Amino acid sequence: MRGLARGLGSKDIVTSPSFTLNNVYKAKAGTKIHHFDFYRLDDADAMSAQLLESLKERQVVTVVEWGGIVLNVLPERRITVEFKPVAAKEDDRQIIFHYPETKTKINLFKACFESLRALSKIKIKPSDIENLGIVEGKK
Repeated sequence: MRGLARGLGSKDIVTSPSFTLNNVYKAKAGTKIHHFDFYRLDDADAMSAQLLESLKERQVVTVVEWGGIVLNVLPERRITVEFKPVAAKEDDRQIIFHYPETKTKINLFKACFESLRALSKIKIKPSDIENLGIVEGKK
């Protein structure tokens, strides 16, 4: 999330909304980032309406963590980033992108991934960017 916020020009301090359920960050050109975290919820009804409003706003990038509980609210055409543990190494993760089909988005993901590598302490080799686990639309 921090890499995405920085990549969108936010200077705000990014924190997990696990207890507050959502945070809003300011980005470039009047864009906002709405960050939702549904990890601690058994029932998302109260937050579903707020999430739906966020998804309708044109100048907003909406990020949802632990979104299984709100799948009925999320648009069919969305980008999903999945972090899967790698069995051989406890600290390694496979990053899989699920997205509506377009080549432009592949280039966007590669650019975002490169920005994340540059901005974070994550040890990512340039060859990792070429080997991204990019898969098509998850429904």
